[in-house]
Amino acid sequence: MNKMVVAALSGLLVSTAAQAEPASKVAWTPEQLNFVKKGNAAKGKELSATCTGCHGEQGVSQVPNYPSLAGQLATYTYKQLQDYKTGHRKHELMGSMVTGLSNQDMADLAVWFSTLPTPKPQGSRQSLAKAEFLVKKGDGKRTLPPCAVCHGAEGKGEKMDIPALAGQQADYFVQTLEAYQKDERRNDIFGRMRILSKQLTAEEIKELAQYYQAK
Repeated sequence: MNKMVVAALSGLLVSTAAQAEPASKVAWTPEQLNFVKKGNAAKGKELSATCTGCHGEQGVSQVPNYPSLAGQLATYTYKQLQDYKTGHRKHELMGSMVTGLSNQDMADLAVWFSTLPTPKPQGSRQSLAKAEFLVKKGDGKRTLPPCAVCHGAEGKGEKMDIPALAGQQADYFVQTLEAYQKDERRNDIFGRMRILSKQLTAEEIKELAQYYQAK
């Protein structure tokens, strides 16, 4: 079932890719991957002093609509910082924060946050049956693959640009998917999250947010 859904989604993405504008200037070449991998966590920790007000001293945000960065894939965080700087991801505050960051600074920050413990689960998943079904099974009728196919069975993220979701702020999660739905956020490769989010109801998004916050 999963293979069939993924194949259908792939076909949809291919058919729309030609119409989608470039979502990012980051190209994951072996050299780029190695550059991020070699980021200096100690230097990143120093640089993160300016991030604590929104994202917490240990990368766990205390502000509901700001993301926790602890345990996030370094490649994902690096890409987001780059996208803020190039304008591929729009955010007034973050756009100003990254202005003075070099590529090395971004790699250092990304690696630092990736070394921190993932946020502790908040809430319970016991009454979130709809979300659990979408995470594990998806919905073939709506060409929705299981969330776990891309984000991993434990919500830890996969590959270069697919983020970890486990422990993420529920409010931020909802805000993000709503931004994709409205095309307000457009730095998803091939527009895949914009395509998928538009198939979800407001109730499903809320449940998914609570599910991953409790994971």
